[in-house]
Amino acid sequence: MEQSITQSKTYRYSMFALLYFAQGSVLGFFTALNAIYLLSFGISMSQIGIISGIALSPFVLKIFLGMLSDRVNFLNLGYRVPYIVIGLLIQAICLVIVPFVNPNTNFGLYGFLAFILMTGMALYDTCTDGLALDSTPASEAGVIQGFMVGGRALGVVVVSSLIGVLAQLVSWKVAFFFMAMITIVPLFFVLRFKEPIKISERKFQWSAFSSFKHWPIIALGLMGALYSLIINAANEIVNPFLQSEFGISIMNAGFYTTVWGLGVVFGGLTGGKVTDRIGQKKSVIFAAILSFFSILFLSFTNSSGIAWILIAMFGVAYGYYETVYFAISMRKTNLHIAASMFAILMAIANIGTGIGLPISGILSDNIGFRWTFVVIALLNLLVFPLLTGIFRKNEENL
Repeated sequence: MEQSITQSKTYRYSMFALLYFAQGSVLGFFTALNAIYLLSFGISMSQIGIISGIALSPFVLKIFLGMLSDRVNFLNLGYRVPYIVIGLLIQAICLVIVPFVNPNTNFGLYGFLAFILMTGMALYDTCTDGLALDSTPASEAGVIQGFMVGGRALGVVVVSSLIGVLAQLVSWKVAFFFMAMITIVPLFFVLRFKEPIKISERKFQWSAFSSFKHWPIIALGLMGALYSLIINAANEIVNPFLQSEFGISIMNAGFYTTVWGLGVVFGGLTGGKVTDRIGQKKSVIFAAILSFFSILFLSFTNSSGIAWILIAMFGVAYGYYETVYFAISMRKTNLHIAASMFAILMAIANIGTGIGLPISGILSDNIGFRWTFVVIALLNLLVFPLLTGIFRKNEENL
């Protein structure tokens, strides 16, 4: 930990924000604009839901990637930094290759490349979390999560709007190349970062996995899977819904995603401070209520103008929800398995995403976008029975 003090807060916060910015740029494409991209090739919503689930499935593998990072010092270069570099390079290379593959004639190849790309992302995402846990004082946990959630959301904001413009005015190929360039930027920070030396009190221990036997951790994981299923399932069909109902252009789809992303930035950056003031339990409740109404009202939307407000609300709920979940997870992570435990909690949440994306696609094809929003909104109510498990009696914070 002493070695990490040589890195200023500004440097560390900038690096973590940029790493999540790079992640948000690509993750935002796959959860919001990938559907429109594939629709242009004549791919059905059911197929889009399936390929989205395949693309995001590597995030379930974060459990094993976290264990690798906790245990193996890569060529004695470090436990985190080398893996982050490898993950970023994999993502950048795949982004250069993907636009040369026609999803209609090579659906399997497109899915495979998406899987490899997301595996690279999962690798540097997991190790970034581990590096944050290794180098961040407990007093800065909420702040660093705010920067990371906000950085990822800002990536969605900037890239979604620019990708929409580039795709419509230039080409999708240029849009993919642009995302590859953004992926390279954090490398300049990561390569100069002095990774903290692991102290004996934080060495990997198999016995630390017994933490997952406790019901508060189990309930927390279930909450993570539920919120992730809800917000990503809804987010995947927002732009296809607006395109189907109101005929919005690709450029406007990017702008809608930008508004959503701005909401996530606001929800992420303010979520930590609000949570400290009102408590984690109340924050979960407020996030669930905001998510419920913003998604439900989308099903009744009869104007693309009203959708701007609802999508912004939905974005705030997304950022708020994520920040609360990440902050609780960070606080409860056993430092003997720092990257592994945090990765498991995140992987459980991503299982929800992997389930939610195919479901929203299939439901949209069978019952329509509006009724799908209703079903997804109602799922928010399932978080309330979990609160008594996550938050023990007379204990606001875990």
